Amino acid sequence: MKITSIRVVQPQSSTMPKGWRGTMGQIVVAIDTDAGLTGYGIGGGGAAAIHVVQQELAPLLLGEDAAPVEELWERMYRTTLAYGRKGLAIMAISGVDLALWDLRGKAAGLSVAQVLSPSSAVDVAAYFTVGLAADNSIEGTERALAEGYNAIKLGVGGLSLPQDTQRLLEGVGQVRRRIGGHVALMADAAMAWSDRDLVLELAQSLAEFDLDWLEEPLAADDLDGYAWLAERSPVPIAGGEHEFTARGFADLLARGCHHVYQPDICWCGGLTQLREIYGLGQTHGVRVVPHRGSEVFGLHAVLALEAGVPLAESGRPWMDWVGGRELVAGRARLAPDGPGFGVDLERSMYAQIGGGEK
Repeated sequence: MKITSIRVVQPQSSTMPKGWRGTMGQIVVAIDTDAGLTGYGIGGGGAAAIHVVQQELAPLLLGEDAAPVEELWERMYRTTLAYGRKGLAIMAISGVDLALWDLRGKAAGLSVAQVLSPSSAVDVAAYFTVGLAADNSIEGTERALAEGYNAIKLGVGGLSLPQDTQRLLEGVGQVRRRIGGHVALMADAAMAWSDRDLVLELAQSLAEFDLDWLEEPLAADDLDGYAWLAERSPVPIAGGEHEFTARGFADLLARGCHHVYQPDICWCGGLTQLREIYGLGQTHGVRVVPHRGSEVFGLHAVLALEAGVPLAESGRPWMDWVGGRELVAGRARLAPDGPGFGVDLERSMYAQIGGGEK
């Protein structure tokens, strides 16, 4: 199954957010083969990543056998090593890697989840995110409960420390009282804070609310701060959505930076790397909960690779055009359950990637 062409575009959607998530957050990759199969993947990095795919990765892969996905990943990584290792180049590789995994599943007539594990789960619990800083936490909480979610995450990154500490504690406490003790509760700071001592004080106060984790309270590259905080915090510390490759996660694990690791399959290097990161998590006895894990590419991995208690983030509304999954009663499952990742991006945005509607 030889690779005959690689096409890549930046998707356009009326629901795409402003800022980097819209301009840099995703690219669509389509890999065609002489077997008549096309593999689809989504990476990140915007126009810069498209340049990397077209000028560096496509010449490397054209005419090659699509089957040895892991070997092709290493070749792409080494080709971009001088300017890659993390960031845009790895986000570009992610989209290509996922398209190759899509081809692997289609060639075998199996879903990617089945390729990863013949005993993959049928569905997985998902969590719903609401914005505490936007004062919609109670409204969002009511919606989450009505839709059957048993886990809720509060976005608290719009609040400052120490100015908004009391407001944050009151908001989290209000939500905890509403949902009771049987619904899991988390908080996400989105890298908003920089003072690890203030974060520790906050975590000590949050402990009474039984949080499953406090996510990204510090900048992603403050590894010393995370290691210091994780050693002392009574609330588990989560992070990793802005880390890249299993090599990068191995560094975080060696330092003990987090209790919960959150790689994003469309950014961290694709499924080839996410599978290795899951292996690292099992070796170190820590939890892996992929960022945007209920979106179709991550969902296959969560269903197949999680050996403990799987949990999937409910995803982003501007990615709904991708399809391939559904959320029912607070649980995520594949829909439809077809070969590969079970999505046809050619059909949903054929003009964007240069094909014709089927």
